[in-house]
Amino acid sequence: MTTPTTGSHVTVDDSGTAWVTGTRYKVLHLAGEHYHLGWTAEELLRQHTDLRPEEVYAALTWFYDHRVEMVAALHQQSTTVESLRRDQSLTRDTLLQRRVDDV
Repeated sequence: MTTPTTGSHVTVDDSGTAWVTGTRYKVLHLAGEHYHLGWTAEELLRQHTDLRPEEVYAALTWFYDHRVEMVAALHQQSTTVESLRRDQSLTRDTLLQRRVDDV
């Protein structure tokens, strides 16, 4: 079950994940681009042409209304990605060599 909030442009699912209603976008995804890359609402709209202004602004409003939790989640995501990256044993050169070998 999902619960619409913020003028129904943001929906929270049973696991507590906020989504832009009716889209494939998690609010955390847009918040990450805003927080880490410094993208404004206008830049988010340029990059995600399938979103409407009211959806982007609702996502950013959700981010700022829940800033502490959202920033913590973004940092946790970054930590997880870095851990996975460090544990990756394949190098770019190895992958390129596999591609050559397959041809």
